[in-house]
Amino acid sequence: MTIRILIADDEALLRMAFATVLEAQPDMTPVGEAADGAQAVHLARELRPDVVLMDVRMPGTDGIEATRQVVRACPRTSVLILTTFDLDAYAFTALDAGASGFLLKNTRPEELLTAIRDVAAGDAVLSPRITRLLLENFRPHLPGPAHAARDERLRRLTPREHEVLVQVGRGLSNTEIAAALHLAEATVKSHLGRVLHKLGLRDRIHAVIFAYENRLVRPA
Repeated sequence: MTIRILIADDEALLRMAFATVLEAQPDMTPVGEAADGAQAVHLARELRPDVVLMDVRMPGTDGIEATRQVVRACPRTSVLILTTFDLDAYAFTALDAGASGFLLKNTRPEELLTAIRDVAAGDAVLSPRITRLLLENFRPHLPGPAHAARDERLRRLTPREHEVLVQVGRGLSNTEIAAALHLAEATVKSHLGRVLHKLGLRDRIHAVIFAYENRLVRPA
């Protein structure tokens, strides 16, 4: 299977660099380039790529709003946000908009390729610990104790699925959760799959966000 990729960045040299790396892979092909968010949304609707590499800061429609529109219009398309490491309010908002993870613009080519393959397969590109670290940086953007009642969808979970969700929210990997709950790693993966399905979440990152939003865990 060939992974079809749309590159959205306002810097032409970066678009060319990403395209060069992708074209060298037998299982990837860049299908289009966008210089701003509006063009990215238009091309995503037209081309239906498997993955969009999306810059955050672009003229006009920025990467966050473009991500929101792409995810809404093309539910089978995954979005990887391209960013620098000076994390700001963009990060949590972009994840909440439906992004499947983050890549640094100076990431190594092999890491970029692995990330693309991961999200094309339906996974998230951030390790649980990095996801937790990211959310802890945005404590002010997370709901406080005085917020509304917890999401009613939590009632759909079994006690064991609830336990797994809490551990995911704490930033544990499947291996660590298996050890903590005395389960097989394959069993943890099955529980997590059911959690995502019952809660209508895209991936592990959004399970972490859900756990934080519903105060199942709090930043340290």
